[in-house]
Amino acid sequence: MWQGDGYWLVRFVFQRGLALLYLLAFLVAAHQFRPLAGEDGLLPLERYVDGVSFWDRPSLFYVVPSDRAIGIAAWTGVVLSALALVGVPYWLPVGFATPVSMALWAALWALYLSFVNAGQTFYGYGWESMLCETGFLAIFLGAGSVAPPFVVILLLQWVLFRNMFGAGLIKLRGDDCWRDLTAMDYHYETQPIPNPVSWFAHRLPDRFHRMETFGNHILELLIPFCYFAPQPVSALAGLATIGFQGWLLVTGNFAWLNALTIVLAIPTFSDGVLAAALPVSAPATAPTPLYLEVLAVILAAIVVVLSVRPVRNMLSESQLMNTSFDPLSLVNTYGAFGSITRDRYEIVVEGTDDEKLTPETEWRSYRFRGKPTDPERRPSQIAPYHLRLDWQLWFAAMSPTPRRSPWFPRFLAKLLEADEETLALLAEDPFDGEPPTRVRAVRYRYRYTTSEERSESGRWWARERVGTYVQPVSLEELRGRQRRSG
Repeated sequence: MWQGDGYWLVRFVFQRGLALLYLLAFLVAAHQFRPLAGEDGLLPLERYVDGVSFWDRPSLFYVVPSDRAIGIAAWTGVVLSALALVGVPYWLPVGFATPVSMALWAALWALYLSFVNAGQTFYGYGWESMLCETGFLAIFLGAGSVAPPFVVILLLQWVLFRNMFGAGLIKLRGDDCWRDLTAMDYHYETQPIPNPVSWFAHRLPDRFHRMETFGNHILELLIPFCYFAPQPVSALAGLATIGFQGWLLVTGNFAWLNALTIVLAIPTFSDGVLAAALPVSAPATAPTPLYLEVLAVILAAIVVVLSVRPVRNMLSESQLMNTSFDPLSLVNTYGAFGSITRDRYEIVVEGTDDEKLTPETEWRSYRFRGKPTDPERRPSQIAPYHLRLDWQLWFAAMSPTPRRSPWFPRFLAKLLEADEETLALLAEDPFDGEPPTRVRAVRYRYRYTTSEERSESGRWWARERVGTYVQPVSLEELRGRQRRSG
């Protein structure tokens, strides 16, 4: 009963999809981790080392807290992901394929866990722990001509179930707009990073928004129970999930959350279903090695024990979303958008090279890669790439002051220093690499333009200023404030 004879092709496709996401995640780490959470990052690495114990949040960077180690780990992850993507273990003789595959996937998991555990706020997203959990299970799938252990296929379906069902429960328990079916009236406009289709989705009729909100409940609360049903019911449930996540990909930028959920839906299929849909077929398989079967059973027992707290949380009235209950992120709880913001706030960061401030001072805006700073700029398609600074700015804008975003003053200091790595996170530096004399942050309320407004002005957004997030400040003044505060 533990043999996955009908899942060789499922494993092959699943591993390729997961390897591609690992490759993307390590590329993001290679380009963004150091300016965000490295030695001299917005949340310096020593803050992580000093703030937790290794056993609470284990990471390679706790042992070697250096930018050099970060770079080596990130690019090693890129290379290993590429090897997994092209299926190197499948090239090896049958006796070596599975051990090499296990070592490869274990290295990917350990390396990425190091980034997640040391990344602090900038890595505090549900798809990070989900990638770690999924990546750990992938270690035990085997490779080559051997059949995968069927129990690991079931464990992957269990991750998908908790992802979807947890998201559905937290919505029902959370904001009233999910229960009165008005959530989608606001979602497309207020989501963290809208994409080019978001404006059009927002302008769809109210009746459509009611239907898609109701459909969201069906897909997240009922369909997940069908993942464990016999074929073809399981495959139909997986197909519905893929369609749902595809719509979210088309209408928003949620990093690799939707893509990872699609990859996790692959184990709801069987080889017969995939062979009927794709121009491929599975080869004859060898029996699963005894040692891999034993390890898979031990793994299942561990997951069952570690699932107790996530399940209790999922069923609790005070449900937490996107939480890990163990330091290795082996079994986690998920959920998203339990509350929906009705208004979109944005922080616009501006600088000037004027020596003295006057009413005529010219302020120039820094432009971010994903955030709608310029009302005339078409929203960008970013996902499945992850813009971590842009996401955190969305959270920061919810508050009228940076009190809840301790990294923000340091971000302003980096702009005043014209720090190259920080500026590389932006889409445009209005000072072409030169340091401004002062910067400030202004808070705006944004809304989508109406069809008539967009036809007349070409603008995607209308905005009004609602306050000053940070008053104009020079580098010397900012450093003085930081010394006084601590």
